[in-house]
Amino acid sequence: MSGNGVKPAQGKLGVLLPGMGAVATTFIAGVEAVRRGISEPIGSLTQLAHIRLGKRTDDRNPFIRDFVPLSGLEDLVFGGWDPIPDNAYESALNAGVLNKYEHIEPLADFLKGIKPMPAVFDNRYVTRIDGTNVKTGSTKRDLGEQLRQDIRDFKEQHGCDRMVMVWCASTEIFLQPSDVHMSLEKFEQALDADDPAIAPSMIYAWAAIMEGVPFANGAPNLTVDFPAIQDLAKREGVAISGKDFKSGQTMMKTILAPGLKARMIGLSGWFSTNILGNRDGAVLDDPDSFKTKEESKLGVIEHILQPKLHPELYGNVYHKVRIEYYPPRGDNKEGWDNLDIFGWMGYPMQIKVDFLCRDSILAAPIVLDLALFMDLAQRAGMSGIQEWLSFYFKSPMTAPGLYPEHDLFIQHMKLKNTLRHLMGEDQITHLGLEYYEDTVEVS
Repeated sequence: MSGNGVKPAQGKLGVLLPGMGAVATTFIAGVEAVRRGISEPIGSLTQLAHIRLGKRTDDRNPFIRDFVPLSGLEDLVFGGWDPIPDNAYESALNAGVLNKYEHIEPLADFLKGIKPMPAVFDNRYVTRIDGTNVKTGSTKRDLGEQLRQDIRDFKEQHGCDRMVMVWCASTEIFLQPSDVHMSLEKFEQALDADDPAIAPSMIYAWAAIMEGVPFANGAPNLTVDFPAIQDLAKREGVAISGKDFKSGQTMMKTILAPGLKARMIGLSGWFSTNILGNRDGAVLDDPDSFKTKEESKLGVIEHILQPKLHPELYGNVYHKVRIEYYPPRGDNKEGWDNLDIFGWMGYPMQIKVDFLCRDSILAAPIVLDLALFMDLAQRAGMSGIQEWLSFYFKSPMTAPGLYPEHDLFIQHMKLKNTLRHLMGEDQITHLGLEYYEDTVEVS
């Protein structure tokens, strides 16, 4: 695929968000603040990052947004669903992420106009939330058809040329892939039969793909990580990606672990704990939802450190993850990590990290980048799993039989090289021997 094969980003892009809580409203308010000149899009690669093209001596380093045909922020239109009927203004106030007087009230007119559509929601899958803004239907397929109608109506009402959907809702209970997830025929039969193996997030994904709308999964839910939905995405020519936004503690893990491995420093234990008090924290206080998140977090270190290749360094790592719901902290999450490492001749050392982060502030630019990049992938004809967007996820999806790449720096290189590939530019290998050809003989 070259630059000639990417359709232009003409017209409006509708960004649909299942779950209009802290992350979604922080994202929406942030984009509008940038559009009004109140803020800068800090944390967003699509808006602030440059990409090197050609040799270092060529001095070609355009902004990514100028290099690839992305939708401009002025062309984004926001909508979504939530079981709680609060509009984006009320939801942003309740979330407590943004300063009311500095960043919510100046945008009140805009935020009050964004009201969530009734959600496909079932308390059995997210036990710590209740809501009144909920769809009813005879079957799960019926609910999915209602979502499809919502997508069509939103596109028409807002004059959108294209749409993209980014899951920003809560973590569902832990579900293992079962027989109904193995083929599209069985999956759609399960929709008709109201099978409990079909969670609400899967219904959103099915509806989006059936409407030709790219879908990015920002939670650790199963959602699109099984054959039936992936086959549907390929059949319909729709891009999908996931899963679980890599925003806080796991981002730090994917920075630190590659550093240890690069230096061949041993690791005997990694203890991680989080305290947070937002809606996500309340949901994760349920053991079944925490199990879903735990699975997402635990796989990172093993894939980066490759203990089978380095048993003497990483063959006996004790990895523990804890998440504690602590209401006074709100959205200001604290991620505390203790690493027991060892070096030359086995001498022990420790690394301690106390990351006082703002969960939604870190997640919001991820939502923006995924919306823009998923739309790009769709216009480039890149259907199915978008592994090149692994940079943004805790549990990156891959083709069957591949292990996921968790190293943040390799993910970053993969993302930029994909953009170069799309636009017909040479890949950057960082070999650099061509600069020394007069002094180094290369056989």
